[in-house]
Amino acid sequence: LVMLDINLFRVRDGNEAETLDKLYESQRRRFAPVELVDEVVRLDKTWRERRREVDEERRKYNEINKRVAKLMKEKKRDEAQELIAQAKGVDKRVQELEIELKALEADRDMALKVVGNLVHPTVPVSNDERENRVERTWGECLPKDGLLNHVDLFYRTECCDLEKGVEVAGGRGFFLKGAGCLLNMALIQYGMQFLHKRGFTPLWTPFIMQKEPMAAVAQLEEFADELYKVTGEGDDKFLIATSEQPIAAFHLGEWMDPKQLPLRYAGFSTCFRKEVGSHGRDTLGIFRIHQFEKIEQFCVTSPDSDESWKEHETMIKTSEEFYQSLGLPFQVVSIVSGALNNAAAKKYDLEAWFPASQTYRELVSCSNCTDFQSRRLGVRFGQKKLDEREKKYVHMLNATLCATERTMCCIFENYQTAEGIRIPDVLHPFMCGVTFIPFVRDLPKEGRKGPGTSKP
Repeated sequence: LVMLDINLFRVRDGNEAETLDKLYESQRRRFAPVELVDEVVRLDKTWRERRREVDEERRKYNEINKRVAKLMKEKKRDEAQELIAQAKGVDKRVQELEIELKALEADRDMALKVVGNLVHPTVPVSNDERENRVERTWGECLPKDGLLNHVDLFYRTECCDLEKGVEVAGGRGFFLKGAGCLLNMALIQYGMQFLHKRGFTPLWTPFIMQKEPMAAVAQLEEFADELYKVTGEGDDKFLIATSEQPIAAFHLGEWMDPKQLPLRYAGFSTCFRKEVGSHGRDTLGIFRIHQFEKIEQFCVTSPDSDESWKEHETMIKTSEEFYQSLGLPFQVVSIVSGALNNAAAKKYDLEAWFPASQTYRELVSCSNCTDFQSRRLGVRFGQKKLDEREKKYVHMLNATLCATERTMCCIFENYQTAEGIRIPDVLHPFMCGVTFIPFVRDLPKEGRKGPGTSKP
C-alpha cells in the first residue's frame, strides 16, 4: 500500500534525531501512536542487519567459486571438491537468509504502511472536525423561511424515484427521471467543459480496477468499508470509489520528464461506494448513495520547491470558481489533522450552504498527497543525478470538481421557488431547453411514509 520513504526512518549523517522528530510530531498531530515510528525503525534495522549478512555470505560464495575455478584450472580437483562442498553450505545459508529477509521486509512494510504522510505545518491541530478552520466564505446564505429540503423537492418535481430505486437496487438506490436526468448530465457536460477551458485533459476512466493497482492507491479501511469486489473469471477486481484511483495508476511505473509537468486531468466516472461507515446517515434522498457520477481534478507535479502546494491552492480555487458560477454559497475549511486520511498531507473541503437544514455540507474534498501515492506506484521524477542519494517521485493531488447528484441536492434547495426549481443560468445550454422544473405533486399527507418523503 501507499507509504512514506523508508529513508526517513534511517539513521545517517547524525541528523536522524531531527528527521525522526518530524515523524513523531506528524503522528502526534494525527492523534496516532508515535510508537509506530519506533516499530518501523526497529524492523528496518533488523532487516538491514540481515541484508548485510546475506551480502557477506554471497561475497563468501563468490570468493569460493573463484578459488574453485583457479584450482580446477590448475588440475587440483581434490582441493576443488572440498571447496565445492563448502560453497554448497554457504549457498544453502544464503537461501535460508533470503527467506528470512523477505519475511522481515514484509513485516517492516506492514508497519510502514500504517504511518501517515507528514502533516503540513499549516494544518490545524485537533481531533475534532468541529474545529476545522474556516478559510473563507462566499455568497449569501438563504434563511430557512419554510423552504423544503432536497428530498421533498425531488418528490414534488418527480425528478427522482427512490421507491423504484430501492425495489431494483436495494438501499440508497434511485432512478433519475426527466429533468432530473437532464440536470445530472448538464452538470457533467458543464463541469468537463469548465476544466477543459482551464487546460485540463479530459479522461474517462475504467470503472473496474485490478487488485494490485487498487492496493497502491486505496487506504486499508477502504477495502472493508467502501470498495465493492467484483468476482468472476480470473482474479478479483474492484469497482472504483473515485476516478482518483485509476488516474493515480494511469502512469504506473513511469519516469516523468520534468518538462511534462504539471499534468492536469479532468477525470470523469461513475463511482461506487459501500458506505459501511455511514450506516444510518443521510438515508433519504440522493445526497449519500452507493452509485454516483463525479468529475475530478487530478494533478501531477514536480516534488521540488513548493510546486505541489501552489497547485493545491490553485485546485481549490478552481472548485470555488465552479460553485461561484453555479451561484451556490459556500465556505472553504482546512481539515483538522486528526481527520486526515493517511495519504493526505493537507486537505481542504468546500462546503456548500443547504438552507433547509441551515448548514454547510461537503461538496468538494481537495488533498495534496505529496509523494505518498507515487512512491508505491513507482512514478518517478526525472533521472537520478550522480550527487543525489535518494530517488525522487512526483507529487500527486486530487480535488472534487463536482459530485453531480450531491450538487443537484444543493441546487434544488438554493434555487427553489413557490412553483418549482429554477435552473442556474450556466447550465441552460446543456438542458435541452429546460430552464425551470415545475412542481407536479404535493407532499404526502402526514403519517404517510416512504423512501421519497421526509419532513422539511
